[in-house]
Parts: sequence; structure tokens; C-alpha cells
Amino acid sequence: MALPLLPGFSFRRNIGGENFHKSQRWGYCNNVPMLFEEKPGIGGQPLLDQRLKPKYTEFPDGMGSNPPAWIAFDKQVLCFHAYFEEEVPDKNQELYRIRHCKIYFYPEDDTIQVTEPHVLNSGIDQGTILRRHRIPLPPPHEDQFYTILHFNINTEVNFYSRIFKIVDCDLYTKNFLKKMGVRVNPPGTRPHDPYITQRRQRILESTNPVRPYERFDTLKQFLEYDGQVLGFTCAWNDPECLNYGPRELVLRYYLADDTIDIREVLPENSGRDVVPYFLKRDKLPKDAPTEMLQPGTITNYTLLNVLGKSERNKGYYIRDTLQTGAVRQEFYKDCDLKIGAVINVWGRKMVICDCDEFTKEYYRKKYGTVDFTPVQFKTPPPPEPEKPVPPYNGFGSEEDSLNSCKKLLPQAPLKDYRKFLVKDRYGMESNTLRFGAKFITEDPIDKDRKFVISYFLSDDTISVFEYTERNTGIPGGRFLERGRIKKPGQELFKSELSEYYKAHDLFVGARVCFHGHSFLLVDADEYTFSYMEKNANEFPVADVGVLLMRLKDKTESRSKEIRKTFATTDPEQTNVIDYDTFRNWIVSVTGGAFSEHEIMTLGRHYGVRDDCQTDLTFLLAGAHEKLKKNSFENFDQLSAVFVYYDREKCGVLPYETCRTICKSFRLPLSDEVLETLLTRYEDDHKQVNYHMFVHGLNWRENQIRPVPTVKGRIKKQSDWSQIPTCPPVKVVKYLPLLDDLFGKEE
Repeated sequence: MALPLLPGFSFRRNIGGENFHKSQRWGYCNNVPMLFEEKPGIGGQPLLDQRLKPKYTEFPDGMGSNPPAWIAFDKQVLCFHAYFEEEVPDKNQELYRIRHCKIYFYPEDDTIQVTEPHVLNSGIDQGTILRRHRIPLPPPHEDQFYTILHFNINTEVNFYSRIFKIVDCDLYTKNFLKKMGVRVNPPGTRPHDPYITQRRQRILESTNPVRPYERFDTLKQFLEYDGQVLGFTCAWNDPECLNYGPRELVLRYYLADDTIDIREVLPENSGRDVVPYFLKRDKLPKDAPTEMLQPGTITNYTLLNVLGKSERNKGYYIRDTLQTGAVRQEFYKDCDLKIGAVINVWGRKMVICDCDEFTKEYYRKKYGTVDFTPVQFKTPPPPEPEKPVPPYNGFGSEEDSLNSCKKLLPQAPLKDYRKFLVKDRYGMESNTLRFGAKFITEDPIDKDRKFVISYFLSDDTISVFEYTERNTGIPGGRFLERGRIKKPGQELFKSELSEYYKAHDLFVGARVCFHGHSFLLVDADEYTFSYMEKNANEFPVADVGVLLMRLKDKTESRSKEIRKTFATTDPEQTNVIDYDTFRNWIVSVTGGAFSEHEIMTLGRHYGVRDDCQTDLTFLLAGAHEKLKKNSFENFDQLSAVFVYYDREKCGVLPYETCRTICKSFRLPLSDEVLETLLTRYEDDHKQVNYHMFVHGLNWRENQIRPVPTVKGRIKKQSDWSQIPTCPPVKVVKYLPLLDDLFGKEE
């Protein structure tokens, strides 16, 4: 009857000639039954007569960083300098050898590698002595392995019965051991091999040549200057073709190996053969010999035949260490190439005339050269004879008639398609400037006629429309078809192209003449003002900086007087004045030098915008009526598109993005109503709350009673007899204006 085993009890049995421990138990790893030799007993306690093998690291749990060792110590190696003695029993010259080596310890897995540096002509197989692996401790602890705690300076380690004496380590290893809490011993001394210091050293000294070997090492120059080329423009006066002037060549100097190649720049119809290179890439000697040297004349080394020809027709050659018969040549370097220098290209005298920007920067940094004045070698071409152009005959456009004179086969004039694509209407950007205008006349009938002048930026065309007013006898509508308009006062039949009206010629207060009709521009829409202010570099009348400089030149001497004037105008110290007072002050101090558009620009810049907007309920009621008539109910889809474009999920989107999305859904709302609604849902950062916007438009969920229309409501007509018709702002802040003109008052 078998006795039951107590927990934690181990016994040893001989099975098949091997000892079997109770600690060797069966278990499962990845659902595969396996034999675990180091599995402890119940509760994780080791069994009797059981020795657990140590882990890969000596750090206990809870110390160090959380990542595993193969991540924390990745690419980190500890280096120890050591040596070992090797007996030499079969030689009388040496009894033992001292072999120096390096021990590399990898903390990530406690592996060790031992290498021996190569010694010239040692006759010993050197290199890796022990490949990288975990090395066990010497007996009786052969079941354990070396760890970092087994290494220190002036200690010995036993690797497979070979004793290595550690004498030093690098700085990184010392710091690593100190952080581990190891007290690092002072470095020791490495003994020298007696055979090398006594016998071999004398042999090496006796065999040294009287003159050391010359080394031609160009690797550093290649690595430093590879891919860098100096470019020069040269001129060569070919004696065989002096009638055609000097020949132009391009010389390139390669800094990597001091070589030069030359290409010729052939003019059109020169009659010369096209060759890839005028001079192939090679080193260029300074004093080229008149006769070509035979192959082998110029070599790196010179050999001497000491004994001459023997009976067997053989000689004994030795190297000429004094280089007595060497043929030396000097080659062109970068220091020899400069503008104005004459170089000898195998008998051809070439003048360096110019160089590129990289070459100039190279010579500035290396040689401090400052003067790079080019040498003129080309004869200036004769001036091209002027081609007489006949005057315009009145048929077709002027551009079309001019093209018929330039070529035998006339071609249609090219249009500026790039400008058309950039300035064409896109979304809410119409790129059309609209101005209100009236006739400049004393006729009582034509005096009250109102016009809208539209300037299209895509093709610089202009169209004029007239307001239709009842009981005037004037039908209104289209007054002038869209097209380019010439400026008045130009001769009709002339050779030069006529000058047309441009965008900067139109502004509020400007006087223009379209085909004999004189107009005064009295107003502009908000888009026109905004566009001109955004592109102030194209429109001087909308550039606030330029206007302030002009105003400062006229008022700088009267700063105290102007401050008193504004203080008297504003007795209640509200820091604002009405626009009419501001306009009259500008006219008075400038003497009428500022146009109405320039005054409006300053007023818009320093003015306080009117916040009195249309009632939101009234706007939503009108929008609901439009949406109902067009049966628009895609509010869920509209909201989903808004959420999709909201990457940060913050509930707001830029104004332009919301407007583009609404236009893509083709909301049956006018541009003015849509822009007003989006503006009402904006915050201080120009971000639209699209949830509230969609909820306000949803006429299914947000029911709004229609606002009754008041009958007999009088529509206010604009009085176009005054300039301007509608001020851009009501009040203007004068303190910021005075600070910008005269500085802050102390």
C-alpha cells in the first residue's frame, strides 16, 4: 500500500538512470502538458532539497522602472577591460602570454561576450573569444549564472576554467555600478607581455624603413565634400574663329576629389558639333607639358632596378624611398580658381569670368573673398530694330488687331485664365465690386436717376444697371452691357493699346466717364468695403496705414489744438463723436484732400458698429415660411453633416464652414437672410453654434407664429443727393485715432 505524500515533501527516485525530483511536476503551458523542473510547492514555497534557479536580473520586485529588463536596458552594454594569462609550453622564447581582452555585459538578459582586439602580425586567432550567452558560475554553483553583481574592478571571473582579471572599465559602466550601489574599486594596471616588450619590439624597430610609407588618404575629403561642386563661367578666345567672339564654357570643380570637367555652351545655329564634354572629368595640371607623357611615367611610387638584367633576364627591384626620379606635377586647386584668373587647359588659355551663388558662399566662408565682380566677355547684342505697328483701324478689338501684325498667321489674343479661376465667383465670394452712382448733370430729369455699377474682378469688365422708379418715364434695367471700358481722353486710332478702367480707379467719391456718361460714385456695398480693406495693397484708398501717415503729416503740428477741439465736441467725455462731425473734421484739416472712400475707411476702422440687428424671431418666421413652401425637412441630415465637420466635437464651427455647408444643402433662403441668421448665432470668436442654428431652422420642432405684415408700411428711400448716402457707422471713437496720430498723451 502506497503512503500518501505530505505537501511540500520531495523525494528522489532513479528512473532510467537519472534522478527524478519531486519538484519536477507536470503542468500546462498554452494548453500543452509540459514538465516543469522548477515548479515550487503549495503557496510558492520551495520544496525540500529544491534549489530555484535565479532570474535574469538581480533587482527584486518593486525596484527600478516598471518596463521589463529587455526594454529598460535595451542597447545598453557594460564594458570591462581585462586580461588573462596563457601558458606556452612548447617555445623557449616565451613561457606565457598576456592577452588583453574586453568583457561586454548586457543587462537586458545577463549575457556576456568576450572579445580580444587584433594585434598586427600576432599569429593568434583573435576576435571573439566567447560568443554572447549566459555564462554559468564555476562549480559548485554551476546551476547559477553570472550577474552584474559579480563584476567589479580588480576582481577575477572564471569563464569555463579560464581566469580573467578585470583591471578597469569605461565611465558609463562606473556610473551604472554606482547607481546599483556597488562600491567601485580603483583601477589596476595591466601587465605587459614580456615577449612583445623585450624581443618583438626590437625586431619591429629594426625593420622600420628609413622613410615611412606615404599614405594617400582621400576618404575624409570625400565624406566632407561629396556632392559639392563649384561652378564657373569661362571664356576662351579660339584663334581659329576670332570672327565669332570668345567661346563660352562652364567649368565645374568637384571638391570631393579636386577634379575638373568643362562643358561648352553652344549658341543657336553655331554650326559646331554638339559634344558632351569639352574636357572630361580629371585633375587638371597647372603647367601642361607640350608633349604627352607616356603611361606609367607618373606613379605613386618609384622602383629602382638594383642589379640590372641577370642571366635569367630577371632583375631585383626595390622601392626608391627618397623619390629621386619621381616626376611631380601640380594640379589646379580651389584656391587657384577666382574671377579674373587665367587657367591653362592643356595649352588653351581660359579666363574665369563669373561663378554661381554656391561658389560665392564657399569662397566667402573659406577664403573671405568679398569681390565677385564678373568679367564682361560677351559683346552686347545690337538693339533689336523697332517693329512699326500700324494704328488701330477700328475693326475688332485692339488686341486682336495687334496680334495680326505680329505673326503671319494671326492668333486670337490669350486670356488670363489664371486670374479668371482665382477671381471667379466661388461660393459666397462673388469677387464683384458694386457701387451706387448718379449722373453728374444739372438736368432735373437725369439728376435723380440712380445706378449700380458692378466691376467684375475676374476679367476687369463693368456693367451698369439703373433702378426702376415709378412714374418717372424711364424704364430702368440694363443701362450698359458688361464689357471693358476705356478711359476717356484717348486717341481712337493709334498703335498703342488703350488704357481701360481698373479696380483701383473705382471708389466712393470717384468721378468716371463711361462712353460719354459721367457718373459720381456715392456708395458701395459691405462686400466691396470689406474686399478693398482686405486687399489694401491693391487699393490705396482702403489702406489705413497709408491714410494715417497722410493725416499725420497734415495735423502733427496742431496736436494740442486738435485734442482741445475733440474735448470741446465731447463735453460728456463719452470718447465718441458722431460720424458727421468726424467727417467734417477730416475735410477741414485736410482741405478736402481726402476722398469720401478714404474718410469712410477711417470711420469704419475707428467706428462703433451698430448692434441693432433685425429681430431674430422675425427672421426665423420668414425663414420657416420659405422652408415650408419648398418642403425642406432634411434637418437631421444637416445636423449630421455639421457634427461630421466638427472634429473636436465642441458644438461650434467657423462661419465660413457653416455657410458652405448650408449652400451645399441648397437651403431656400436668400444670401442676406442666411448670413444674418449665421451671424446671430456667432460667439465672440466668430464660431457658430450649429446646434442652436439647426434647431432654430427646424420648423417641425420649433414652431414660431408668423409675424403679421403691417399694411401701409412706408419704405424708407435712400437720399442719393448727399454724399455719402448711408454712413458706415454712427459714432467714431476719437481717442484711438488721436493716439495713433500723436501718441498716447502723458
